[in-house]
Amino acid sequence: MKSFITIKKIQDLLLQGLNTKYVDDETSRRMWWASLEVIQKEFLSNSYKEGGLWVASPLPVLTDKKYLTKMKGWLWSPEGFPYFQRDSAGFLPVEHSRKIKEDSNFIRNYKVLNLNSKDGFEPFLIIITKNFQCLLTIAGEKDKKTLLMRCDEKSLKTAIKLIDAKLNQDNFQESLNFRNAIKNLGNLNINDEFENNFWPSLSTKLANLIPKLSVQNAIKNDDKNDQLTEAKLLQAISHEVRTPLATIRTLISSTLRKYNMDESMRNRLIQIDNECNEQIDRFGLIFNAAELVSNNISPPNQLARINLGEILFKLEPIWDKQLKRRGISLKIDIPKQLPEIFSDSEKLELMLRGLIDKNTRGLREGSSLILELQPAGQKLKLQLKVKKFDRGKNEIGNKDHGSDISPVLNWNPQTGSLQLSQIATQKLLASLGGHVTQRRDTGLTVFFPIADKDYI
Repeated sequence: MKSFITIKKIQDLLLQGLNTKYVDDETSRRMWWASLEVIQKEFLSNSYKEGGLWVASPLPVLTDKKYLTKMKGWLWSPEGFPYFQRDSAGFLPVEHSRKIKEDSNFIRNYKVLNLNSKDGFEPFLIIITKNFQCLLTIAGEKDKKTLLMRCDEKSLKTAIKLIDAKLNQDNFQESLNFRNAIKNLGNLNINDEFENNFWPSLSTKLANLIPKLSVQNAIKNDDKNDQLTEAKLLQAISHEVRTPLATIRTLISSTLRKYNMDESMRNRLIQIDNECNEQIDRFGLIFNAAELVSNNISPPNQLARINLGEILFKLEPIWDKQLKRRGISLKIDIPKQLPEIFSDSEKLELMLRGLIDKNTRGLREGSSLILELQPAGQKLKLQLKVKKFDRGKNEIGNKDHGSDISPVLNWNPQTGSLQLSQIATQKLLASLGGHVTQRRDTGLTVFFPIADKDYI
């Protein structure tokens, strides 16, 4: 009986007989990310144009589409790929995992095979071109991991033989395709100098990841690092909150389509769906704000001409319905034929939804929200005003009882809700072309420079 081949068996076999040092899980991940960047930018970039192949598990770790265009690939991945990917995926930097989700071309250039539970989830990659070959993987037990990089002829031949056997047991046709791809490369030029160059390059890359400290700026950097840690934690939490909510929405949508039910049950499911959507939007904003705080470099300015008035008119019925459920009235005052502004329509729409939620959360029934958009010289002025009422229907001051608990979040003990802090709100709107002037007792005012300079 033939032995059952798994990715884990291949990794364990490559680990045998090596005298290596072990590191914890987090350190091994950092080494993995850095190795991927070194291999792709410093070595693969010089040889991919001639074609080649790659095999990976459990993610398509080549992050540049040009490699996927020129090279054939095979990926063992959990069932449901690419939908299982997460922004906090352990095997790729955050920005790359998000890029893969946004770029549909990534799923068209390689064959995806289901990962067996016995394969494990430790990252594995082998790249083979005519003039460059390497195998990179993490092997070992929990918090006793090692980064393996092999480029010698014996290891490569062993790995190719085992991969072919695994393909043969999982998908015979793909095994034939793999063998043909290897054959078409012809005789490989094994680069004996690669290993000597790889480890110094990796060391330099890892060293550059360490913050540069001095006596003068040590305290300042500690504060900054605390902010980055908080921001990363918020990114992970917001993702973990949104993921189950999105699943609930999918199940509700499927239930509404497939099953007959009375009107009261249908309305209840629709209400749950609306609540989930509002929370997804709210934590989406928190994620975006945390991302701005954690990035040392400002995001690129990719703003386009948009009609803010049209966006507000489109969102008005959604907001009106949302607020009516809580007994809050909405009044929107927008003149016709307003000039365009420069912004990002999708992100600005999410931001506006968040502002409505932030300014109405905790309001009593009978309160009202007023939204005004007016020209103000060479700018458009967007104002959000709130009228609050007590239990006796008497208007009360618009005092904000919340307090900022981090660069991103504000906590209101009266409503028990977390919202974006004033700093985060200003940063997000600034990234969308807006300038905020906010006083806690008079609501919110945002100025957007108009796109048409000749408008009067």
